[in-house]
Amino acid sequence: MIDCKAVVFDMDGVIFDSERLVLECWEKIAEEYGLVGIKEAFIPCIGTNSTMTKEIVLNYYGADFPYDEFRNKASLLFHEIVDRGELPVKKGVHELFDYLKKCQVPMAVASSTRLQAVNHELKQAGLYDYFQVVMGGDQLKKSKPEPDIYLMTCEKLGISPSDAYAIEDSYNGIRSSHSAGMRPVMVPDMLSPTEEMYSKSVTVLEDLLLVKEWFAQRWTAQ
Repeated sequence: MIDCKAVVFDMDGVIFDSERLVLECWEKIAEEYGLVGIKEAFIPCIGTNSTMTKEIVLNYYGADFPYDEFRNKASLLFHEIVDRGELPVKKGVHELFDYLKKCQVPMAVASSTRLQAVNHELKQAGLYDYFQVVMGGDQLKKSKPEPDIYLMTCEKLGISPSDAYAIEDSYNGIRSSHSAGMRPVMVPDMLSPTEEMYSKSVTVLEDLLLVKEWFAQRWTAQ
């Protein structure tokens, strides 16, 4: 027996191996600016929207840092790679998506990335049609770790948050889905799970293949 009414996915670091690619782009542009510590500035930005990312970086480098210019250059580099179809998909994506589709479990995306970019990347990878609802970070004022994006996604799905799993890789994503009253599953990417993450997650699994197996075992046993 299936114990949920939907599974909601974060995108970057969960569906796509994009966090590392974004960092590589940031590092390349940082060389042009002679910046040091770009990785230290980048890590707290994982799982946040563009507004919060800008705030974090300006706090790190100072209010006079030309953030918009820097971000535009890094974004251009990133999307050149995406448009060539070179954005890597995470291990187990197709297997998990096909399994959930077979089980007739609705799926959604709740990403901190702009909706236009989310739609483009999902369509480019041939994954868009798996989802009943796709949400982007620019559709809300409050970013993760606030629960708003997950609450709105569940509302659009027509379900209670307690009836849905959230698949996340970031601390802010786990905090967001937990605060929304969902059942978070952490699949770590660039951030290793902490004690807080274990306490807020129903389980922590290495990759999406293991998530598929975990769902299959639960739903077969019930």
